[in-house]
Formats: sequence, structure tokens, C-alpha cells
Amino acid sequence: RLYQIPFEMPDCAEESETHTLHLVGDFSAPAEFFVTLGVFSFLYAMAALVLYLRFHSLYGENKKLPVADFCVTVCFAFFWLVAAAAWGKGLSDVKAATRPASLIAAMGVCQGKEVVCSAGTTPAMGLANISVVR
Repeated sequence: RLYQIPFEMPDCAEESETHTLHLVGDFSAPAEFFVTLGVFSFLYAMAALVLYLRFHSLYGENKKLPVADFCVTVCFAFFWLVAAAAWGKGLSDVKAATRPASLIAAMGVCQGKEVVCSAGTTPAMGLANISVVR
């Protein structure tokens, strides 16, 4: 939800005035999907563990139960792959939206011919990259 992050930029015409610039984009949906899928996977794993340990004879006697368990597990694996890809795409979009060059280009103050704007630092995205890879 980058639109909730404001930052102040000076107005070169009047030294005392500042303008608020808001970032653009809401990339929270992929992360929320990934976390929701993780919670449901955990809950299903706990339910399956209770079924395996507490009702082992029911699981062994009923031939449809292992097939249903396998189908649910395959569905979770597929959705996990989709969620990881969506999370990676969301991170890529966040990087593009917060790239220093694009932020500087969005600032009206930096559009003057005699004005020199620099980013100062580059955002550190190493841990975010590792989270997507893992």
C-alpha cells in the first residue's frame, strides 16, 4: 500500500513551502494471498496430522481418504507455486515503483534546468529478494 506513504519535497520557488508527494501503487494483494495460503496450509497440516495419528485405522480402512488427501495436497502445492510467483511479481512492482530514478522524475522540483537532484541512497532489497527465492 505505497499510496499511504507520503514524503515531503521542498518547493524551490518559496523556501518555506513544501509539497507532499505520495507513492503510487497497492501491491499488498500478492503478499496477503501468500500469507493466507500459508495459514490454510498450516491448518490443513495440523488437521491431517490429527487424522494420521488419532484416526489411523480410519485412514487405513477407507480407500477414498488417501486419494482425497493427495488431491488436496496437490492443490495446495499448485496454489503455493502460484502464490510464490505472485509474491515475486509484487516485489518486482514495488522495486519499480520505488526506484530512485522514477521518484526523482515524479518530483516537479527536479524538472528545472538548473536543478540537480540525486537519490542519496539506493533502497536495500536484499532481504526481500531472499524471501522470494526461499
